[in-house]
Amino acid sequence: MKTLQLAEAKTHFSSIMKDVEAGNEVAISYGKKKQNIAVIVSYEKWKKSKKRQLGTLESKMSVEFADDFAMTDEELVSF
Repeated sequence: MKTLQLAEAKTHFSSIMKDVEAGNEVAISYGKKKQNIAVIVSYEKWKKSKKRQLGTLESKMSVEFADDFAMTDEELVSF
């Protein structure tokens, strides 16, 4: 994973997007301590990581949602 300072990331944003499109991750650091504050990943990789956790039922069942599922997380929790 490549790490860039925020100012450098702003300057080279187009090339960073090409790297991300190629499947690479880019970390953005900020401040005197150069702490990582964000990671830029492709949308497809981010979308795959957004799976819902089942908590205590995790080993006992599974759940899948259709691509056209229109209920928000808040609506789902309120049931």
